Amino acid sequence: MCRAVLHMVPFISKVGRTSIMIEVKDLTKCYGRFVALDSISFNAQEGEIVGFLGPNGAGKTTTMRILTGYMPPSAGTARIAGLDVFDDSLEMRHHVGYLPETVPLYRDMTVRGYLNFVAKLRGIERRRQRIDDVLERVGMTDRARSLIRNLSKGMRQRVGLAQAIVHDPGVLILDEPTIGLDPHQVQDLRVLIRELGQTRTVMLSTHILSEAEQVCDRVIIIDRGRIVAQDTPGHLQDRLHRGGRLFVRVGNQPSGSNVVRVLRDVPGVEAAEPHSDGYIVRAKPRADIRAALASAVVGHGMELLELRPWAITLEEIFLELTTRLGDDTDKRRE
Repeated sequence: MCRAVLHMVPFISKVGRTSIMIEVKDLTKCYGRFVALDSISFNAQEGEIVGFLGPNGAGKTTTMRILTGYMPPSAGTARIAGLDVFDDSLEMRHHVGYLPETVPLYRDMTVRGYLNFVAKLRGIERRRQRIDDVLERVGMTDRARSLIRNLSKGMRQRVGLAQAIVHDPGVLILDEPTIGLDPHQVQDLRVLIRELGQTRTVMLSTHILSEAEQVCDRVIIIDRGRIVAQDTPGHLQDRLHRGGRLFVRVGNQPSGSNVVRVLRDVPGVEAAEPHSDGYIVRAKPRADIRAALASAVVGHGMELLELRPWAITLEEIFLELTTRLGDDTDKRRE
């Protein structure tokens, strides 16, 4: 059972010459006996787009609600721009913009009227100029007079982004921002998020792995309330590459030949499996099997049509890490 104890830790505002805009230390959140977050820790730097990845129910939204001041943690600390989200909640909110999964819009207002309302709540001076700037930034200048109820889902997401940045925060937190959009709207919103990330820290939650690969500088993978990995997509791919994987495609297979067996019998091969119109071959650590693979294929009377590296995808990394955590959790319960 969780006890609500907040552990105060000193905030370090610089790492080298880069500011830490989000700092999470041993963050825990419990709902009764259910542990939604289990002592997670991570940082996000100034000008960094961080992907927060996990399946539904992993703890992504709970983390974001704590970071934006919507609920307190049960234990640990979270800071935005050096301000504790619990003790300095009011001041902290000036530094963070939040786009929840369900965008908080008043459908009977015009786009400009709604943004003016939000700007008033934020205490922004010279609101007209600021709203003009924000509308231009999100590509909504020509829809300023439109009623929100008449906008498409993609346009409403842009209005949601506009309300999140109208006070010019240094940190932008987006909870599943592309969910429910069509492919064109998704692409447009991704471009906009990358542009916004040039001048502020962006934390983006998603369960769409390809989205994180295309948009994020770094990813944090969370499952069952625990962080299982955090690094750049490229470094994660390198760490789990296991000596390398190759894609092999052959032709002119003799009758009755077993290509998988031929590939598995090559010295240095750890595994070989059919994939699409070819085979994925995984090498043992530090083994270069390319020449031996080519010789084995040709030596068994087959044509070698293709032999190239096969990159592990972020989706495969995610599935491997979360499956591994699930297996470990099940073993502890036995």
